[in-house]
Amino acid sequence: MKNDRQPLYRQIQEYFQEQIRTGQLKNDDKIPSDKELMEQFEVSRITIATALVQLAKEGWIYRIPGRGSFVKEVVGEELVNSEQAVGREKEKKITLIIPTLQDFFAIRLISGINDVLMEQGYYLYVALSNNCIETEKSLILENVSGGTSGLIIFPCDAQTYNEEILALKLRNYPFVLIDRCFAGVETNFVCTDSMEGAKLALNHLWELGHRDIAICSDTPLPTITVNDRIAGYLEALKLKGVMINPAMILTDFQVDYSDIREEHPLYRFIRSRMATAYITLNARLGIYISYVARQIGLRVPEDISIVTFDDPSSGFDEFGSFTHISQSELMMGREAAEILVKLLEGKEQGNKYNKMIKKPELVVRSSTGQLEA
Repeated sequence: MKNDRQPLYRQIQEYFQEQIRTGQLKNDDKIPSDKELMEQFEVSRITIATALVQLAKEGWIYRIPGRGSFVKEVVGEELVNSEQAVGREKEKKITLIIPTLQDFFAIRLISGINDVLMEQGYYLYVALSNNCIETEKSLILENVSGGTSGLIIFPCDAQTYNEEILALKLRNYPFVLIDRCFAGVETNFVCTDSMEGAKLALNHLWELGHRDIAICSDTPLPTITVNDRIAGYLEALKLKGVMINPAMILTDFQVDYSDIREEHPLYRFIRSRMATAYITLNARLGIYISYVARQIGLRVPEDISIVTFDDPSSGFDEFGSFTHISQSELMMGREAAEILVKLLEGKEQGNKYNKMIKKPELVVRSSTGQLEA
């Protein structure tokens, strides 16, 4: 756990590979629980889940639902093949640059990318920009100079473009943007229609009888994604011929997810019951609002309904309860990887760009309900 340049999940993954390779963990030994690993490595559950998923995919461990993760026997030829693979990674290395690994959206996206790259003999590295353009610039330069074959970039959600991404285009370096595209910039990208997603969310709540519908972000920065989703929300209201209430657009604060404070403006807004329904611009914020509501004594969906962008549940070990706008991130990841592989294999000719804007889908679950009279 000493290589700070590697993402934390990768460091944990390599820690267990070394434990198994040296015999400190033997066949069928049980891996500690997620909670124990979170405490041992001082990381989030998402990071642990990502590391274990990758270990299972590469054949180092196997997982039994309800019991945990166990060491899979790795012997002889398998171990030699594993060591040889380390050398091959330098030859066919793809790096995904992504803002954070804070939710299951990121895990599903990575899984889709990795599935395709593994099939084609490429090796995926993940680097975190922490939603900082300066870090994103450094990672791009470092990977290009370090011999990375190609990049998949989940751009920072910021007010301005990263000029290093534009420089990649000018150098004809193989890369694909994912989740976001830049207006007026011709590149390969895969994303979903954020405006359409907001319209789906508002229309669903409207059909349930809600009229006081708030839309919430967890940052005051007027980023590209926030602007697009609020634009979709406003357009949906305009089409219904109703007056826009600026008080329902909650974007002028930051959220500390480690604490729920009664003096926070979002807490006060929920307690005032000005809105009967909430659209959150990310999944984590939807969970936070449900916690605040519970603390206040409000029920979901009887007292307030919540629609999140993206599914906050893992989709593997639990049945999610949040109505959400799905961006089909597993498929988005697969399609981005497929485009990049075609670029690397010379299967894309001329100046043709692959521009894929996918339609979002509304997934209705138990966090939304009919407005009670």
